[in-house]
Amino acid sequence: MSTPAEQLARFAAELRFEAIPEPVVRFTENLLVDWFGSAVAGHGARPVMSIARFAQAMGPQPGHVSSGGASEVIAERGASSPYLAAIANAAASHVAEQDDVHNGSVFHPATVVFPPALAVAQATGASGPQFLAACVAGYEVGIRVGEFLGRSHYKVFHTTGTAGTLAAAAAVGQLLGLNAAQMLHAFGSAGTQSAGLWEFLRTAADSKQLHTAHAAGAGLMAAYLAQDGFTGAADIFTGPQGMAAGMSSDADAAKLTDGLGTRWATAETSFKWHASCRHTHPAADALLAVMREHGLKPDDIAQVVTHVHQGAIDVLGPVVQPTTVHQSKFSMGTVLGLVAQYGHAGLGEFDRDYLSSATQMLRDRVRMELDPEVDGAYPQRWIGKVTVTTTDGRTLHGRVDEPKGDPGNTLTREELTAKALRLAAHSGGASAAEMQRAVDVLWQAATWKRTPWLLQERPA
Repeated sequence: MSTPAEQLARFAAELRFEAIPEPVVRFTENLLVDWFGSAVAGHGARPVMSIARFAQAMGPQPGHVSSGGASEVIAERGASSPYLAAIANAAASHVAEQDDVHNGSVFHPATVVFPPALAVAQATGASGPQFLAACVAGYEVGIRVGEFLGRSHYKVFHTTGTAGTLAAAAAVGQLLGLNAAQMLHAFGSAGTQSAGLWEFLRTAADSKQLHTAHAAGAGLMAAYLAQDGFTGAADIFTGPQGMAAGMSSDADAAKLTDGLGTRWATAETSFKWHASCRHTHPAADALLAVMREHGLKPDDIAQVVTHVHQGAIDVLGPVVQPTTVHQSKFSMGTVLGLVAQYGHAGLGEFDRDYLSSATQMLRDRVRMELDPEVDGAYPQRWIGKVTVTTTDGRTLHGRVDEPKGDPGNTLTREELTAKALRLAAHSGGASAAEMQRAVDVLWQAATWKRTPWLLQERPA
């Protein structure tokens, strides 16, 4: 019998566009547009600029379209090799905290799938259907690896950095036409490079962007090496010294092959509405529901208890008094403070008011409390529950079972387009006209004869 690793590799290698249901194709286009907005939103961000400068310095010639680079560096309007474009775009698309997330795997697929897939598709001249099939392969593999690694993994490891290497390898391997045996080698090489630790949150370090950049680049490299005959571990997932052995205490190998070809995990992915860690969104939406129902103003709030799952405590708990905008997006109190004031925790609200006196006052009135129901449902369902104590002594309860952006409460194409335009406007990474043109092209991905550049003319 074949191993789970062999089955997953065969699926990733043999998936064809024609086998993907049309609703999944349309949803993948939605994910693509959503990702592109986040990639442009990374324009000018200091950690992104550092990685982009590295990519430019390591490239064939420093980073301009005229250098003849085969792939587009989106946020900084440059060009480079597929490898370096992939790492730059992966870093850019994870800094605004607006990229997508799959609940069950606690994994951000877009930021490690689309950058390497787009870079390689641009360089190889792949068609739109080939590109989309590769992206679906990346999503399906990465999500299952995240689910396989389990909750214990996420307590210490940033799953997007670890499972992300496999997702990137699957996407690029598809575009390179790897066979099942080569894909298995790519998985072995990708998995041995899996990395990403949550410790960076304690000191507001820049590592989160490095996690996605590394995952995208490592997976791309693993696929190209496999094409060249480079071998990787045959059982990187469940071998005695594989990923499960070193990175998890509750790994479940059955999840690696769950419903391959029938369950399309890609379409289970959630979009982010607030510009913050997804663990804050359920409580934010539950607080909004209470405030709207009872007509509360920020000054009416004496205390908010957020009833959360353990994963939220593990990731958000270390951030008590955030010192940077990015760190504040992992502060439950800051996010709820902004939501209470403005009804939305967007990029502008964070930049302007994450350390305002009003936000800090509200932040200090919020605490997290482990809730058995919420914890039991997680990670398949991210329930939002809050208990609000008002300044006049009332105790009010709020709950949402599907935060805005979840599959059952998803964003429309109009909302996704508007979100992408807002992100571009905030960063200054593209004009409204440029962004609209690019988005219009992205909505037509299934018809591309050749994968285009999006904000620049392809160099001759």
